[in-house]
Amino acid sequence: MNDWSTPFHNPPGQFAFTLIELVLVLAVLAIATSMVAPALSGFFRGRALDLEARRLLALMHAGQSRAVSEGMPVLLWVDAPQHSYGLTEETTSSEGDPKALSFVLDDNIQIEAVNAVAIPINRRNLPVIRFLPDGSLDIPPSATTFRLAGADGAVLWLVQSPDHVNYEIRTISQR
Repeated sequence: MNDWSTPFHNPPGQFAFTLIELVLVLAVLAIATSMVAPALSGFFRGRALDLEARRLLALMHAGQSRAVSEGMPVLLWVDAPQHSYGLTEETTSSEGDPKALSFVLDDNIQIEAVNAVAIPINRRNLPVIRFLPDGSLDIPPSATTFRLAGADGAVLWLVQSPDHVNYEIRTISQR
C-alpha cells in the first residue's frame, strides 16, 4: 500500500522544484531588484520632500486655527540654518508658550523663506508667518513664499493663495 500523504513522497505526476531551479529564480529576483532599486530611491527622496511640504502646510493651518481659537497672534517660524521650523504663540510671558511645536527637517531638504522680514524668536531673528486673532495674515512681517528643495534638485514652493488668506503647494512650473 502506498501512502502518498507522507512528506517525502510525491503523488504520481507531480514533481518538486530542483535546487538549480530555485537558484535561477533567486538570481532573476536579484537582477530585477537591482534594476528597480535606483528608481525607488528617487521615489522615496521625492516623497520626503512632498511630505515635508504637506507637514508645513498643515502647521500653517494649525497656526491659523490656533490664533482664532485663542484670540492671540501665533507665529510660524523657520530656522533654515538649524533645519527646523515651528509654531509658537506671540506672548510676553516669561515662561514662553507651553503649546509650542517644533519640527526638524530631513538633512536632505533645505527650506528658505522668500520676501520675509525676520523678527526675534527663540533669541534669533527668524522669518515668520504671523497669524492674527481674526485668522488673517499680518502681511508686512509674514513670509509670502517658502522654497523647499531636495538633494536631488526637486523644488516645491509654498505660496500665499491669491486671496492672501491661506498658503498652497506649487511646483516650480506653477510658480
